Amino acid sequence: MTNVDYDVTDDMIAVVEDTDLPRRLKDEVYETLEDRGDATVQDADELARAVESRYLDTRVDPLDPVGTVSAQSIGEPGTQLTMNTFHYAGVAEIDVTQGLPRLIELVDARKTPDTPMMTVYLEDEYAAEREKAHEVVWNIEATKILALGDVSTNVADMRVQISLNEDTLRERMITPEEVAEIIEDNLGVSTVQQGTEIQFGPEEPSYRDLLQLVEELRDITFKGIEEVSRVVIRREELDVGEQFVLYTEGSAFGDVLEIEGVDASRTTCNNIHEIHRNLGIEAAREAIIEETNNTLAEQGLDDVNVRHLMLVADMMTNRGEIESIGRHGISGSKESVLARAAFEVTVNHLLNAAIHGETDELDGVTENVIVGKPIKLGTGDVDLRMGSTKSSGSQAD
Repeated sequence: MTNVDYDVTDDMIAVVEDTDLPRRLKDEVYETLEDRGDATVQDADELARAVESRYLDTRVDPLDPVGTVSAQSIGEPGTQLTMNTFHYAGVAEIDVTQGLPRLIELVDARKTPDTPMMTVYLEDEYAAEREKAHEVVWNIEATKILALGDVSTNVADMRVQISLNEDTLRERMITPEEVAEIIEDNLGVSTVQQGTEIQFGPEEPSYRDLLQLVEELRDITFKGIEEVSRVVIRREELDVGEQFVLYTEGSAFGDVLEIEGVDASRTTCNNIHEIHRNLGIEAAREAIIEETNNTLAEQGLDDVNVRHLMLVADMMTNRGEIESIGRHGISGSKESVLARAAFEVTVNHLLNAAIHGETDELDGVTENVIVGKPIKLGTGDVDLRMGSTKSSGSQAD
């Protein structure tokens, strides 16, 4: 067999196309053959058959109880997770819930994590220059009045006095005029601004109103995103070289993606619902797999096969929305009365089913175990029947 050119030949394509491989794996075979450069048709055939053999070995057999195996695969190491732990993301200032509490958050599909955070990647000069990276930081981190200067009250004149710090204003790229305008818009008061000094007070002299204004002033976000209380910047070694990466305490995924300098293709957060709203259900499915895998890996349990995690993520997202694994989600919406009753609030499920005259077809695992029947998986799904008639020259069916 003679050598072929560097490009994949028609004979090679015919060999690979003759296999029972999905398109993605066929493309990888083609890429491997191209990288070899000196591959022959025989090499292509051997490679394609080897990949096909490995692929067929990894496929699940018919009637295999994949759900039960996945539950055991994740549940058993789940008992080894620490009950309450925090992992420091990137730097010690940002703590993120990990261990069993994080796993429960994910399978319960909590609307907001206990410790929401984002990992923000930057692009172009923003990723390479610290000053440019800080511009993004100040556009993300919520800037409150106490970060800009000092606030005091003059009880005699019933006035709130603000002394702004020039260096801080310059660093965060905000002017005293903008601060005064934001105060007027949010508090509905008239301000007097002279240089870095700003004064204002209630319409009618009132000590209570004066204190109320101070409290409301402290809640105003002058720059950045209100939900993000702090941003930590760190220089890291990535696949593309050294770059600045931002870690946030608090999450506002959609707002961050619109900020100039943020690389939307790599930036992520630990709130699966925010990812769903901004990037869609497929991205949310990937996030569930990634977050679950990372949580197990943090505890040294990264030998759980990712296919089991993928099955859980598929069940949570296959209807186009994120559903929890619980009585308010997947388990509570099962068609089987006994399966719902076996999970939680047994009496309520049985009572409601009786009132509405529901029937149970006994199709699933749980309900068949409850009534003592073989489950319809594996050998339990095969029925053998003896035929009553004989055909000429043959045994009974």
